[in-house]
Amino acid sequence: MISAIVPAKNEAGRIVTVLRNLALLPIDHIILIVNGCRDTTLYESLNLKLPKLQLLYFHECLGIDIPRAIGAKIALTLGSDIALFVDGDMVGTFNDKLKELIEATLTKKLDMALTNCYPIPLRHIEKCNPTFQWRLKLNKELALEKKLNIASPAHGPHALSKKLLQTLPLNELAIPPVSLALAKKHKLKIDIGTTIPHYLLGSCVKNSAHSTKIIDTIVGDCIEAISICKNEPRTRKWQEKTYIGYHNERRFDILDELLTEL
Repeated sequence: MISAIVPAKNEAGRIVTVLRNLALLPIDHIILIVNGCRDTTLYESLNLKLPKLQLLYFHECLGIDIPRAIGAKIALTLGSDIALFVDGDMVGTFNDKLKELIEATLTKKLDMALTNCYPIPLRHIEKCNPTFQWRLKLNKELALEKKLNIASPAHGPHALSKKLLQTLPLNELAIPPVSLALAKKHKLKIDIGTTIPHYLLGSCVKNSAHSTKIIDTIVGDCIEAISICKNEPRTRKWQEKTYIGYHNERRFDILDELLTEL
């Protein structure tokens, strides 16, 4: 059984495309986590009347990545063998690549199948992006840089096996680089499952304030993951700065309650 997990926050005008694309795939469930939306995302999703749709609505904002962990719990409860993660703003046409992710998970017996979103060498300006630098640092620390380069569960569609969902604490999926580090520590099988250049994902362009916070979030996540690799106390601090970004908006209190109840 295969479930696709779709976190969505204010994706009116985009969520219909994402759900329709997923409905064409050979999957059993589309688990949509409506995350504190203040637009018509919920209405548009329900109006599609998709038989595969499993919808969970939260009036409160859960924060970034928390919906992934909730969706993973639901997928596990449904008996899913594979959990496929696709963000609610990814309106690109790449169903063939999602099939590759699923196939890689099955045929290569991958526990974490990632997407290579940067198949050509990074430009100079991209090399200066702190998120890319820290993703590479983490992958080097995990001795996975030759396989993954800068690929991360924090970016792009990816698929997780039932074995991984049963092995890792599900609340750790809310910090994607940490889930990568823990998967390696548990000797789970990690590799690239497909390639989708970033521009083909169709993700919406956010403002500069969001970009700054997302950089701090991912950098902090990677620092925290590296501390786990080194068996050191978890921290988001590097030199004189603590990288928080959106991290303090992640509602782990709601997540922990739900993981107990579901």
